[in-house]
Amino acid sequence: MSTPLHTHYKEVVQGKLKEQFAISNTHAVPRIDSVVLSGTTKEAITNLKALDALAGDLSKIATQKAVITHARKSISTFKLREGMPIGARVTLRGAQMYHFLSRFINVALPRVRDFRGLKSKSFDGRGNYSVGIKEQIIFSEIDYDKIDRIRGLSITVKTTAKNDEQAYYLLKHMGMPFRN
Repeated sequence: MSTPLHTHYKEVVQGKLKEQFAISNTHAVPRIDSVVLSGTTKEAITNLKALDALAGDLSKIATQKAVITHARKSISTFKLREGMPIGARVTLRGAQMYHFLSRFINVALPRVRDFRGLKSKSFDGRGNYSVGIKEQIIFSEIDYDKIDRIRGLSITVKTTAKNDEQAYYLLKHMGMPFRN
């Protein structure tokens, strides 16, 4: 099942990127590989229900079950021990990824307060883009009356681009609203 955003990529974006970067092979054109949504909470150390609420919010936003993540090492200052549950994440691929990106670009981002565009400097050097969201309530799937507190989350878009410039133009042509 092809989504409108995936169809837009195949029909419009792929041709623009081939022309712009002089790529002859269609399979060498950069594409979006996966989208990872993740969140952590300090409350999870003492209150496991907060972690369940975070995982539930991520599951609603992504329309896929969230996986609980555990601490990799102990940090005594934060009373954190190795192996303690501390956050949740969801990895989206295929049609679900394109559905999420479409909702994120067209519905959620316009709901951000004082939104002036995404920073174009948030690339990691390998063609992956990360953005932090301060409030999960920008997503229409979250019922404002049923949340216990405002939580942030991180969204990482992983691409097959060789560098940040290719990834920037890929996301820009896909409709991501970057600042100038």
